[in-house]
Formats: sequence, structure tokens, C-alpha cells
Amino acid sequence: MNVVKPTPFQAEGPHPLLRDLPPGHPYPVRALGALRPAVEAVQGMTLAPLALPAQSALTVASLAVQGHADVQTLGGERPTSLFALTIAQSGERKSACYAPLIAELREFEKEQAEAYQDELTRWNNEQSIWKGERDRILADAKKGKGEKRVAARADLDALGSEPPAPASPDRVVTEPTFEGLTRLFAEGQPSLGIFSDEAGQFLGGHAMNSDNRQKTLAALNDLWQGNPIRRTRKGDGSLTLYGRRLAAHLMVQPGVARTFMADPMAADTGFLARFLVCEPPSTIGTRLHAHSRRDDRALAEFSTNLRRILMAPLPMDATTRELQPRLLPLSSRARTLLVQFADLVEQAQAPGGEFSHAGGTASKTAEQAARIAGVLTLWHDLHAPEVTGETMADGIELAQFYLGEAVRLADAATVSAEIDMAERLRLWLLGDWPEPEVLPGDILQRAPVRALRERPAAKRAITTLVEAGWLVPLDPGTEVRGTARKEAYRIVRPSHVV
Repeated sequence: MNVVKPTPFQAEGPHPLLRDLPPGHPYPVRALGALRPAVEAVQGMTLAPLALPAQSALTVASLAVQGHADVQTLGGERPTSLFALTIAQSGERKSACYAPLIAELREFEKEQAEAYQDELTRWNNEQSIWKGERDRILADAKKGKGEKRVAARADLDALGSEPPAPASPDRVVTEPTFEGLTRLFAEGQPSLGIFSDEAGQFLGGHAMNSDNRQKTLAALNDLWQGNPIRRTRKGDGSLTLYGRRLAAHLMVQPGVARTFMADPMAADTGFLARFLVCEPPSTIGTRLHAHSRRDDRALAEFSTNLRRILMAPLPMDATTRELQPRLLPLSSRARTLLVQFADLVEQAQAPGGEFSHAGGTASKTAEQAARIAGVLTLWHDLHAPEVTGETMADGIELAQFYLGEAVRLADAATVSAEIDMAERLRLWLLGDWPEPEVLPGDILQRAPVRALRERPAAKRAITTLVEAGWLVPLDPGTEVRGTARKEAYRIVRPSHVV
């Protein structure tokens, strides 16, 4: 068997494809106000990174209050809707952090679904009676002329429109298409949330494929802004829905997040800049049972407050279900603080400034601060008359944290697609591939990413790993698994680098 001698570089061991990210700042949990006890309770139970329950609590609160009030910002009236993107690897207990904070909403949806079935039965009966009466009037009109037709028109006017169907009680969806989301807004609640603790299925699904990505991003951008939903389709005609609100929380693994954040369309359309993004340091390996703690009272208070807000009637038109939220103004002190913060962020976007390469996110940071402050205000008191200076200071502190995270993660998001594919191949070879050598055919048949099962992409990824020292080419004719191979590579594993 041929023996491969290491090059001087290989003798030093392989080098990483991706540069380690600098650590971020601790999550400013103090600034969460009335949400803080529940967030700390979930973190105490799960011992997960604090940002995971914090993101969940903020977005659940946003979903609850967004239909009731818009908040005043420096750019005008804006929704209290929040979009959040939480990046955490598998096993970080994303689901365990999300579940207790969404539990009361799920229970509320279940109760509403039971009542909906009774309403649907009544509506079916009413609709059948209405349709039968309308058919009778039309039939009589066809038999006669003149006066009978005039009478038929009067009867139809008296009969009125078809009884409206009851609204679907669903408040949360996980993988909606643009068409599905529009239909749910048309037939259901005017305030919805896209929540997923495995959002890779949404970001990599039908709504975000190459054919649908642009219209999905445009629609979600409009909803974040509070704009009407407009859909025009051949055969279906046009549809415009006013007064709809959407909150979102997408929890994804780092590889999925990198691909999403590196997507030029997500950046160029401003979609990514609308998200509160964070990637907290992992706590895996430190989550000992001896350190866990429970605070059932804090979670019960969170659930009680969530239920109270959900039970409050939404301000909306009874026929169109168009939301008519009130305006939550800023106090004089809150506005002064927001102006000062906005000016500082603006100055830092100048060429060479701290935020010069994150202008899209930075330009929305003051608005994010106002939105967060609005959510915190309404969660504490749904009928609060204004955002106080103290709450605005909390919103600014949280917005600063998210801006810092966006800047910190910017470099990781600009990794080229080829490096990303090579890194995925490297992780698969080191973690899941059982053999000491690998053949190109192995990668084409079994690679974990579909793109790597195409020969050109696989060849580029192999070349990158060879250059980085993670794969060592074997001489043609080297025997691998009992057969002489024309092309094969030895995998360099950290535990036995030569």
C-alpha cells in the first residue's frame, strides 16, 4: 500500500475554514421589565442561553399586543410587531425554552377551536337558509317579467349579503406560503405570528425557494411595516387586506442562519434588517441538574397576563376584520431619549464609523427601540397612556444589544457559498462518516447537503478541504476498502493528525 508523507503544512495540522466569532455581550435581561421573571424562570429550568427564552418572551408578547396599539416613532406611527431570529445549534434546548412561554397561547387556541366548531355549525345552517331563500327569489324572478323582477330585486336587497363565516381561531403558523398566509389573514384572525423552533423548514421550504422568495420577502416586509396585503392572481382576481399585523420568531441552527444571512435578496430587500438577531454562546456541557431551579409563580403570572391580553377584544371592523389599533404615544422624556439614540447611531453609520457596514440594520435600530418599548409598555398595561422615559431606556438598551449582535455576525454571514459547502462537508466527514478514507462517490451518494451531490460542487468542496489540510489525496492505485482506487482521500481527524 502506498504511504502518503505529510507536507510541512499538513504536519502542523489542518486549519479552520471559518474564523471564530468574537464573543457577544451578555443579554441585557434587566431591560425586559415585566417579562424578566418569566425569562429567568425558563432559563433556570433549561439552563439554556438566556437569549433563547428572552427572544421567545418578547415575540409572544408582541403577538399578544400588536393588534391593540401602534407605537409612535421618529418616523411616524408603526406597528408593535417584532421579528426575531435566534441562532443556536442542535441540542441547545430551543424547544424547551419556547414551549412554556407559548403554552397559554396554545391552550387559548384549543379552546377557541372548540367554540369555532359550534359557530361553524350555526353558520352552515344560516348559510344554507340564506342560499335557499336566494335561489327561490331568483327562480321566481325567472318565471315573470316587469313587476316580478322589480319585486325580486327588492327581496334580494332585503335578504342582504351572505352570512359571514366565523373566523379561524389560529394565531400561530410555522411554515406558511405567501398564499397560505394571505388566506389565513382573509379568513381568520387579523393578528398572527410565524413561530418556529425549527425554522430551517420555513427558510428552506416552498415559500423561500427561488420562485417564491421575492414575493414572500416583499409580503413579510409589508406586514412588518403595517402596509396592506395585496394579491393579484389570474382567475382569483385581486385581494387587498388592510389592518393586519404579524410577529415572527425563527429559531435556526448556525448553518441555516449563515445561508439565510448571506442571501443577497434577504439583505437587499431589507428583510434581514427587520429582525432582532442574536447568537448566544452555547451552554452545552454546563447544564448540570444541580444548577437548575424552578419558579412556577413567575411562569404562572406570565400565562395569566398573556391570557388576559388574548381575551381582550381586538379593535377591528366587524365585517372586514380590519384592525383599528390606537396610537401609543411617547412621553416627552421618551422622545428625547430616542432622538439622542437615533442621532448617535446615525453618526456611527458614516464612512469608517462603527456601523458603516451595517447601515440597513442600523437605520432601523431607533424604530426597533420604539417598537420594543411599545411591547414592554403594553405587556405591563394594555391601556397605558404613553411610553415612559424609563421604558424607552429599556427599549434602547435592548435595541443596542441587537445592533451589536448584527454587526458581530455580519462577517460570518458574508462567507462564500463555496466555503459554506466545504464546511458542511468537513463537519459531516468528522462527525458522521465512519471510514478513515472517503471517495468522491461516497460524497456524491451520501453527502448531507443536496448541492454536494452534484459533481462540480463536490469537487470544489474537496479541493477546499485539501488546501486547508482536512483531506489528504492518496496516490492513484491506493487500496481503500479492498479495492485499488483512482481517486481517494484520507480524512485528517484532530485526534490523529500526522
